[in-house]
Amino acid sequence: MKILVTGAAGFIGSHLCEALVKEHDVIGIDNFCDFYDIKIKRNNIKGLGRCDNFQIIKADIRSKDELEDVFSHHKFDLIIHLAAMAGVRPSIADPVLYTEVNVNGTVNLLEQCKKQNIKKFIFASSSSVYGNNKKIPFAESDPVDLPISPYAATKKAGELICHTYHHLEQISMVVLRFFTVYGPRQRPDLAIHKFARKIMADEVIPVFGDGSTQRDYTYIDDVIDGILRSIDFVSDGCRYELFNLGESQTISLSKMIKTIEKALRKIARKEILPLQPGDVDKTFADISKAKKMLGYDPKTKFVEGVNKFVEWLRDN
Repeated sequence: MKILVTGAAGFIGSHLCEALVKEHDVIGIDNFCDFYDIKIKRNNIKGLGRCDNFQIIKADIRSKDELEDVFSHHKFDLIIHLAAMAGVRPSIADPVLYTEVNVNGTVNLLEQCKKQNIKKFIFASSSSVYGNNKKIPFAESDPVDLPISPYAATKKAGELICHTYHHLEQISMVVLRFFTVYGPRQRPDLAIHKFARKIMADEVIPVFGDGSTQRDYTYIDDVIDGILRSIDFVSDGCRYELFNLGESQTISLSKMIKTIEKALRKIARKEILPLQPGDVDKTFADISKAKKMLGYDPKTKFVEGVNKFVEWLRDN
Protein backbone atom coordinates (compact mmCIF):
# COMPACT_ATOMS: atom_id res chain seq x y z
CA MET A 1 0.00 0.00 0.00
CA LYS A 2 0.90 3.65 -0.18
CA ILE A 3 0.51 5.02 3.35
CA LEU A 4 0.52 8.57 4.70
CA VAL A 5 1.84 8.93 8.26
CA THR A 6 1.26 12.29 9.96
CA GLY A 7 3.70 13.26 12.70
CA ALA A 8 6.21 10.99 11.00
CA ALA A 9 9.32 12.55 12.57
CA GLY A 10 8.05 12.17 16.12
CA PHE A 11 8.75 9.45 18.66
CA ILE A 12 6.03 7.00 17.65
CA GLY A 13 5.87 8.18 14.03
CA SER A 14 9.53 7.52 13.27
CA HIS A 15 9.39 4.00 14.73
CA LEU A 16 6.20 3.31 12.78
CA CYS A 17 7.69 4.49 9.48
CA GLU A 18 10.72 2.23 10.00
CA ALA A 19 8.36 -0.73 10.40
CA LEU A 20 6.09 0.24 7.48
CA VAL A 21 8.84 0.68 4.88
CA LYS A 22 9.62 -3.02 5.10
CA GLU A 23 6.40 -3.72 3.16
CA HIS A 24 4.84 -0.44 1.98
CA ASP A 25 5.54 2.89 0.30
CA VAL A 26 5.42 5.59 2.97
CA ILE A 27 4.97 9.35 2.79
CA GLY A 28 5.54 11.08 6.09
CA ILE A 29 4.47 14.61 6.91
CA ASP A 30 5.58 16.67 9.89
CA ASN A 31 5.57 20.39 10.56
CA PHE A 32 8.80 20.16 12.64
CA CYS A 33 7.38 22.53 15.27
CA ASP A 34 9.59 23.74 18.12
CA PHE A 35 7.63 22.04 20.93
CA TYR A 36 11.00 20.40 21.53
CA ASP A 37 14.36 20.65 19.72
CA ILE A 38 13.80 20.20 15.97
CA LYS A 39 17.19 18.46 15.72
CA ILE A 40 15.73 15.55 17.70
CA LYS A 41 12.99 15.04 15.11
CA ARG A 42 15.45 15.23 12.23
CA ASN A 43 17.64 12.67 13.96
CA ASN A 44 14.61 10.38 14.51
CA ILE A 45 14.17 9.91 10.76
CA LYS A 46 17.85 9.94 9.84
CA GLY A 47 17.91 6.20 9.15
CA LEU A 48 14.88 6.46 6.87
CA GLY A 49 16.83 8.68 4.48
CA ARG A 50 18.37 5.54 2.96
CA CYS A 51 14.95 4.08 2.05
CA ASP A 52 13.83 4.51 -1.56
CA ASN A 53 10.20 3.95 -0.54
CA PHE A 54 10.09 6.71 2.10
CA GLN A 55 9.67 10.44 1.66
CA ILE A 56 9.30 13.11 4.34
CA ILE A 57 7.40 16.30 3.52
CA LYS A 58 7.28 19.37 5.73
CA ALA A 59 3.59 20.20 6.04
CA ASP A 60 1.20 21.43 8.72
CA ILE A 61 -2.16 19.69 9.10
CA ARG A 62 -3.70 23.05 10.00
CA SER A 63 -2.98 24.28 6.47
CA LYS A 64 -5.59 23.21 3.94
CA ASP A 65 -3.35 24.40 1.11
CA GLU A 66 -0.35 22.36 2.27
CA LEU A 67 -2.48 19.24 2.66
CA GLU A 68 -4.07 19.85 -0.73
CA ASP A 69 -0.61 19.92 -2.27
CA VAL A 70 0.40 16.62 -0.61
CA PHE A 71 -2.81 14.81 -1.51
CA SER A 72 -2.84 16.10 -5.08
CA HIS A 73 0.58 14.55 -5.75
CA HIS A 74 -0.02 11.16 -4.10
CA LYS A 75 -2.77 8.56 -4.15
CA PHE A 76 -2.95 7.09 -0.66
CA ASP A 77 -4.53 3.80 0.34
CA LEU A 78 -4.40 4.48 4.09
CA ILE A 79 -3.87 7.41 6.48
CA ILE A 80 -2.28 6.84 9.90
CA HIS A 81 -2.85 10.06 11.80
CA LEU A 82 -0.38 10.50 14.68
CA ALA A 83 0.29 14.26 14.41
CA ALA A 84 -0.91 16.24 17.41
CA MET A 85 0.03 18.75 20.02
CA ALA A 86 0.72 16.42 22.93
CA GLY A 87 0.90 16.82 26.68
CA VAL A 88 -1.64 17.56 29.39
CA ARG A 89 0.03 20.47 31.16
CA PRO A 90 0.98 22.47 28.03
CA SER A 91 -2.60 22.12 26.78
CA ILE A 92 -3.85 23.97 29.85
CA ALA A 93 -1.50 26.84 29.00
CA ASP A 94 -2.59 27.02 25.34
CA PRO A 95 -5.93 25.32 24.69
CA VAL A 96 -6.51 27.30 21.48
CA LEU A 97 -3.38 25.84 19.82
CA TYR A 98 -4.35 22.33 20.90
CA THR A 99 -7.81 22.76 19.42
CA GLU A 100 -6.44 24.14 16.14
CA VAL A 101 -4.00 21.25 15.66
CA ASN A 102 -5.80 18.28 17.21
CA VAL A 103 -9.36 19.06 16.18
CA ASN A 104 -9.19 21.28 13.09
CA GLY A 105 -6.15 19.42 11.74
CA THR A 106 -7.99 16.11 12.00
CA VAL A 107 -11.00 17.54 10.16
CA ASN A 108 -8.70 18.83 7.41
CA LEU A 109 -7.26 15.34 6.90
CA LEU A 110 -10.69 13.73 6.85
CA GLU A 111 -11.87 16.27 4.30
CA GLN A 112 -9.00 15.19 2.06
CA CYS A 113 -10.03 11.56 2.54
CA LYS A 114 -13.55 12.52 1.48
CA LYS A 115 -12.27 14.44 -1.56
CA GLN A 116 -9.80 11.74 -2.64
CA ASN A 117 -12.08 8.80 -1.81
CA ILE A 118 -9.63 7.31 0.73
CA LYS A 119 -11.44 4.66 2.75
CA LYS A 120 -8.96 3.60 5.46
CA PHE A 121 -7.98 5.78 8.44
CA ILE A 122 -6.22 5.06 11.75
CA PHE A 123 -6.42 7.75 14.44
CA ALA A 124 -4.08 8.01 17.43
CA SER A 125 -6.03 8.86 20.54
CA SER A 126 -4.94 8.77 24.17
CA SER A 127 -5.67 7.15 27.53
CA SER A 128 -6.20 10.71 28.79
CA VAL A 129 -9.77 10.56 27.41
CA TYR A 130 -10.70 8.35 30.38
CA GLY A 131 -10.03 11.19 32.85
CA ASN A 132 -10.24 10.02 36.45
CA ASN A 133 -12.26 6.97 35.51
CA LYS A 134 -13.42 5.16 38.65
CA LYS A 135 -13.70 1.75 36.99
CA ILE A 136 -10.41 -0.12 36.79
CA PRO A 137 -9.07 -1.23 34.34
CA PHE A 138 -10.27 1.19 31.64
CA ALA A 139 -12.33 -0.47 28.91
CA GLU A 140 -13.27 0.97 25.52
CA SER A 141 -16.96 0.72 26.49
CA ASP A 142 -16.51 3.00 29.54
CA PRO A 143 -18.04 6.52 29.35
CA VAL A 144 -15.39 9.12 28.46
CA ASP A 145 -17.46 12.28 28.78
CA LEU A 146 -15.50 13.93 31.62
CA PRO A 147 -12.02 14.92 30.34
CA ILE A 148 -9.92 16.94 32.78
CA SER A 149 -7.54 18.67 30.35
CA PRO A 150 -7.86 20.41 26.98
CA TYR A 151 -5.57 17.76 25.48
CA ALA A 152 -7.93 14.99 26.59
CA ALA A 153 -10.93 16.92 25.31
CA THR A 154 -9.35 17.37 21.87
CA LYS A 155 -8.58 13.66 21.63
CA LYS A 156 -12.14 12.76 22.56
CA ALA A 157 -13.33 15.27 19.94
CA GLY A 158 -11.09 13.59 17.37
CA GLU A 159 -12.65 10.20 18.11
CA LEU A 160 -16.14 11.64 17.59
CA ILE A 161 -15.14 13.40 14.37
CA CYS A 162 -13.70 10.14 13.04
CA HIS A 163 -16.97 8.36 13.77
CA THR A 164 -18.90 11.08 11.95
CA TYR A 165 -16.83 10.63 8.78
CA HIS A 166 -17.08 6.85 9.11
CA HIS A 167 -20.86 7.18 9.17
CA LEU A 168 -21.21 9.77 6.41
CA GLU A 169 -18.41 8.73 4.05
CA GLN A 170 -18.11 4.99 4.80
CA ILE A 171 -14.47 5.38 5.82
CA SER A 172 -13.18 2.38 7.75
CA MET A 173 -11.81 3.72 11.05
CA VAL A 174 -9.66 2.40 13.87
CA VAL A 175 -9.11 4.60 16.92
CA LEU A 176 -6.15 3.61 19.11
CA ARG A 177 -5.92 4.86 22.68
CA PHE A 178 -2.22 4.85 23.60
CA PHE A 179 -1.22 4.38 27.23
CA THR A 180 1.99 6.27 28.19
CA VAL A 181 4.31 5.07 25.44
CA TYR A 182 8.04 4.99 26.28
CA GLY A 183 11.28 3.70 24.82
CA PRO A 184 14.14 4.93 22.60
CA ARG A 185 13.41 8.40 21.10
CA GLN A 186 10.75 9.18 23.70
CA ARG A 187 10.02 12.91 23.80
CA PRO A 188 12.41 14.70 26.17
CA ASP A 189 9.56 16.31 28.12
CA LEU A 190 8.06 12.96 29.18
CA ALA A 191 8.79 11.63 32.65
CA ILE A 192 11.01 8.60 32.00
CA HIS A 193 13.23 10.51 29.56
CA LYS A 194 13.26 13.69 31.64
CA PHE A 195 14.02 11.91 34.92
CA ALA A 196 16.73 9.66 33.46
CA ARG A 197 18.49 12.61 31.83
CA LYS A 198 18.38 14.67 35.04
CA ILE A 199 19.56 11.82 37.24
CA MET A 200 22.48 11.19 34.86
CA ALA A 201 23.39 14.89 35.08
CA ASP A 202 23.00 14.89 38.90
CA GLU A 203 20.13 17.37 38.62
CA VAL A 204 17.06 17.48 40.85
CA ILE A 205 13.95 15.77 39.48
CA PRO A 206 10.48 17.27 40.12
CA VAL A 207 8.15 14.76 41.81
CA PHE A 208 4.51 15.82 41.75
CA GLY A 209 2.56 14.40 44.70
CA ASP A 210 3.51 11.60 47.08
CA GLY A 211 4.61 9.16 44.37
CA SER A 212 1.43 7.09 44.48
CA THR A 213 0.04 8.12 41.06
CA GLN A 214 0.14 5.21 38.62
CA ARG A 215 0.57 4.81 34.87
CA ASP A 216 0.21 1.93 32.44
CA TYR A 217 3.56 2.29 30.65
CA THR A 218 3.66 0.75 27.17
CA TYR A 219 6.90 -0.01 25.35
CA ILE A 220 7.24 1.43 21.85
CA ASP A 221 7.70 -1.96 20.12
CA ASP A 222 4.39 -3.19 21.53
CA VAL A 223 2.55 -0.07 20.36
CA ILE A 224 4.01 -0.39 16.86
CA ASP A 225 2.87 -4.01 16.77
CA GLY A 226 -0.64 -2.87 17.70
CA ILE A 227 -0.68 -0.26 14.93
CA LEU A 228 0.51 -2.75 12.32
CA ARG A 229 -2.21 -5.19 13.37
CA SER A 230 -4.74 -2.36 13.03
CA ILE A 231 -3.82 -1.97 9.37
CA ASP A 232 -5.09 -5.46 8.62
CA PHE A 233 -8.19 -4.81 10.71
CA VAL A 234 -9.12 -1.50 9.08
CA SER A 235 -8.60 -3.03 5.64
CA ASP A 236 -11.20 -5.74 6.23
CA GLY A 237 -14.52 -4.05 5.41
CA CYS A 238 -15.98 -0.76 6.60
CA ARG A 239 -15.87 -0.56 10.39
CA TYR A 240 -15.33 1.78 13.32
CA GLU A 241 -13.58 0.37 16.38
CA LEU A 242 -11.78 1.67 19.45
CA PHE A 243 -8.84 -0.21 20.94
CA ASN A 244 -6.71 0.34 24.02
CA LEU A 245 -3.00 -0.19 23.39
CA GLY A 246 -1.44 -0.56 26.81
CA GLU A 247 0.65 -3.02 28.79
CA SER A 248 -2.26 -3.73 31.19
CA GLN A 249 -0.22 -3.25 34.34
CA THR A 250 0.28 -0.20 36.53
CA ILE A 251 3.53 1.27 37.80
CA SER A 252 3.54 3.89 40.55
CA LEU A 253 5.58 7.06 40.18
CA SER A 254 7.79 5.93 43.05
CA LYS A 255 8.42 2.54 41.44
CA MET A 256 9.14 4.19 38.09
CA ILE A 257 11.83 6.37 39.69
CA LYS A 258 13.36 3.39 41.54
CA THR A 259 13.47 1.40 38.28
CA ILE A 260 15.33 4.24 36.54
CA GLU A 261 17.71 4.59 39.51
CA LYS A 262 18.51 0.87 39.33
CA ALA A 263 19.09 1.00 35.57
CA LEU A 264 21.40 4.00 35.95
CA ARG A 265 22.98 2.74 39.20
CA LYS A 266 22.46 6.21 40.62
CA ILE A 267 20.12 7.69 43.24
CA ALA A 268 17.82 10.57 42.25
CA ARG A 269 17.77 13.92 43.98
CA LYS A 270 14.07 14.83 44.36
CA GLU A 271 12.00 17.95 44.80
CA ILE A 272 8.50 17.12 46.07
CA LEU A 273 5.86 19.36 44.51
CA PRO A 274 2.03 19.54 44.57
CA LEU A 275 -0.01 17.50 42.12
CA GLN A 276 -0.59 19.33 38.85
CA PRO A 277 -3.99 20.30 37.40
CA GLY A 278 -5.08 17.98 34.58
CA ASP A 279 -2.98 15.02 35.70
CA VAL A 280 -5.01 11.84 36.25
CA ASP A 281 -4.51 9.64 39.30
CA LYS A 282 -4.16 6.36 37.44
CA THR A 283 -4.22 4.79 33.99
CA PHE A 284 -4.77 1.08 33.49
CA ALA A 285 -5.72 -0.46 30.14
CA ASP A 286 -8.13 -3.32 29.67
CA ILE A 287 -6.61 -4.84 26.52
CA SER A 288 -8.92 -7.85 26.22
CA LYS A 289 -10.68 -6.36 23.18
CA ALA A 290 -7.40 -5.63 21.37
CA LYS A 291 -6.16 -9.14 22.19
CA LYS A 292 -9.33 -10.74 20.86
CA MET A 293 -9.88 -8.64 17.74
CA LEU A 294 -6.31 -7.64 16.77
CA GLY A 295 -4.21 -10.39 18.29
CA TYR A 296 -2.40 -7.66 20.26
CA ASP A 297 -0.14 -9.15 22.94
CA PRO A 298 2.45 -6.82 24.53
CA LYS A 299 5.74 -8.53 25.34
CA THR A 300 8.04 -5.99 27.02
CA LYS A 301 7.98 -5.82 30.81
CA PHE A 302 8.64 -2.46 32.44
CA VAL A 303 12.09 -3.22 33.88
CA GLU A 304 13.27 -4.59 30.53
CA GLY A 305 11.86 -1.58 28.69
CA VAL A 306 13.52 0.94 31.01
CA ASN A 307 16.85 -0.86 30.67
CA LYS A 308 16.54 -0.66 26.87
CA PHE A 309 15.68 3.03 27.07
CA VAL A 310 18.63 3.80 29.38
CA GLU A 311 20.98 1.93 27.03
CA TRP A 312 19.72 4.06 24.14
CA LEU A 313 20.02 7.27 26.20
CA ARG A 314 23.64 6.53 27.10
CA ASP A 315 24.45 5.94 23.43
CA ASN A 316 22.73 9.17 22.36
